[in-house]
Amino acid sequence: MLTIHHLGISQSDRIVWLCEELHIPYQLVKYEREPATGLAPSNYKALHPYGTAPVITDGNITLGESGAIVQYILARYGDNRLAPDAASPEFAEYLYWFHFANASLMASSMVEMAFNGHPESKNYPVLNIFKERTARAFNMIEERLHASPYFAGQEFSAADIMMFFPLTTMRTFVDRDISIYPNLINYLKRISERAAWKKSKKIAGPEFNIKLT
Repeated sequence: MLTIHHLGISQSDRIVWLCEELHIPYQLVKYEREPATGLAPSNYKALHPYGTAPVITDGNITLGESGAIVQYILARYGDNRLAPDAASPEFAEYLYWFHFANASLMASSMVEMAFNGHPESKNYPVLNIFKERTARAFNMIEERLHASPYFAGQEFSAADIMMFFPLTTMRTFVDRDISIYPNLINYLKRISERAAWKKSKKIAGPEFNIKLT
């Protein structure tokens, strides 16, 4: 059976949500973060050579990296759901935003998080470069959500599952005022009303207050 090794307040939230959207069976194994460091415990790090969340096991397969896991589950168990067909006019947008989530938005946000609170942060020009990239990303996101209700287009897709984490949970670590982005705020509220998201929230992180505004 597909097993999700879940670390709270991490990108493994995406995998629980995806399985709930697809209504596929899975086993959830929860791990608690180390109290002193807030990092993954040693038994979680031992699951995969890279040692970060998320990780799934499926038979003799162990797979890390949330984007890869999402694509794996869609290919193995998705039955052509939550991803537009390659012939669809929405396919290119789906691919772009699916990969933009981690390759661009999360990457720039992680740089900001690394400098967060550092007394010398203003003296690092590279930080301003990544702050500008993140600001540009949020402007693009606002425009996209003005043009269409979801990132791929008219239908909810796995691209939305990928994008939701950097737009919500990640803002707990890198604070960002989104009050100037009404389309984004409406989108987050709309997504949070999905039954599968509500169920996955109760399962994966009921104690965590996800930032929706």
